[in-house]
Amino acid sequence: MASTHHFDATRLFSVKGYVCVVTGGGTGIGLMASQALAANGAKVYITGRRTEVLETAAKEHSPREASETGGQIIPIGPCDVTKKEDLERLVAEVEKREKYISLLVCNAGISGPKAEPESRDATELKKQLWEKESVEQWQETFAGDVTSLYFTTVAFLPLLQAAAKHGKESADPSANSFAASVITISSMSGLIRHAQGHFSYNAAKAGAVHLSKMMSAEFGKTGIRVNSIAPGYFPSEMTAKASDDRNKSEFPEGKIASAGHDVPAERAGRDEEIGMAVLFLAKNEYVNGQILSVDGGVQNVVAA
Repeated sequence: MASTHHFDATRLFSVKGYVCVVTGGGTGIGLMASQALAANGAKVYITGRRTEVLETAAKEHSPREASETGGQIIPIGPCDVTKKEDLERLVAEVEKREKYISLLVCNAGISGPKAEPESRDATELKKQLWEKESVEQWQETFAGDVTSLYFTTVAFLPLLQAAAKHGKESADPSANSFAASVITISSMSGLIRHAQGHFSYNAAKAGAVHLSKMMSAEFGKTGIRVNSIAPGYFPSEMTAKASDDRNKSEFPEGKIASAGHDVPAERAGRDEEIGMAVLFLAKNEYVNGQILSVDGGVQNVVAA
């Protein structure tokens, strides 16, 4: 039975003692997730394909009060999550340093080709789509946004399950199973009917949504939860096309207004709003197999 002090936010959402791995953790949503976890006490290993980006993220965004919170951001890798051999090396490197991981955030992904289905004439519509997209681009998009989620999660299953054993052996009497979990980063684009000019990306993100639900159901027997965050418009290298010297991105003026459909919040999402979602899914052991949309209300006005 919970007393009032159990509802203190620092108790509810502290991840002190957590060991986390975030793919694509050097920029965008992956960096937002890493910052939130590290700020609340977690040791966060970030990986990606560009070593210099990972090092910059760790240098610029590790908590300044790390000695008090215990939180830190640590670059590891590099790693291309579409390659099994890279994933095996990544897991082996983490195993050298840690006995378990508490949370895996599968964030790495790509945007894929863009082709607007504008014409009402079928011949012209075919030309618009046929010439601007290739089978190879579709395959790359699915490899980066769906297949990689599956193999990254599978690669880390033993280290995730080991977190439960760590919890049982912990001297902390409040530690339960230490409930390890996976958070995949899908997208609102995988939940709406509007193609937004990129059929392959939206189809791949829909695949990521369903894959997350399947992994939740099938991997539950190992004691591992799987949930997904479906972001709307958040600034990242993928959406804003660039980042600054601290690996942060910003939408140009008017970007949301010209997005092509309404955003009831009338603004882009803030970094902290991704952080809130990550902490909620990381800590709430009663949430499993869910897709959490953080989209400013887009799905209220765009057909889902």
